[in-house]
Amino acid sequence: MIYVMFVCLGNICRSPMAELIFANMAEEEGLAMNFCITSYGISNEEEGNPIYPPALKTLNDHGLDGVHRARQLSLTEIINNDYIIVMDSNNLMDILRITGGRFGEKVFKLCDFTSNPRDIADPWYTRDFERTYADIEDGCRGFLEYIKKQRMGNGGYQTNSKDKFFPL
Repeated sequence: MIYVMFVCLGNICRSPMAELIFANMAEEEGLAMNFCITSYGISNEEEGNPIYPPALKTLNDHGLDGVHRARQLSLTEIINNDYIIVMDSNNLMDILRITGGRFGEKVFKLCDFTSNPRDIADPWYTRDFERTYADIEDGCRGFLEYIKKQRMGNGGYQTNSKDKFFPL
């Protein structure tokens, strides 16, 4: 099982969008059973709140749906996940602060897995949820390809067809 956690500031826009987009991609490739996918926020100010309605509308417009309640990140989640995927440089700095600089080998910015590394702008401020969706989708696609090469192409997974991976 590969434990993946997406992180943004409040856990009501970007990180739950990434969680649902990545889960859908894994499902479409027949890989969902290989992952435990979650999301958290750095801040506690949105804790317990659902996905922000414009973010949920954008997901729905792309055929995705999900139920989510915002949760605040703790050191325990960082320790217990294989990959901590943040949306921007501020989230990265917050993770380093929380961990005292430890666990850096498993913390990545989502769009570092693309041909155009960048921060994913917070749509709470930009109001551009479509752009955020596109950036997250690009990053998730790159991250899934990275995982397939790094973790699934090493003999630790078997396939039920010529291009579907499942744990041994």
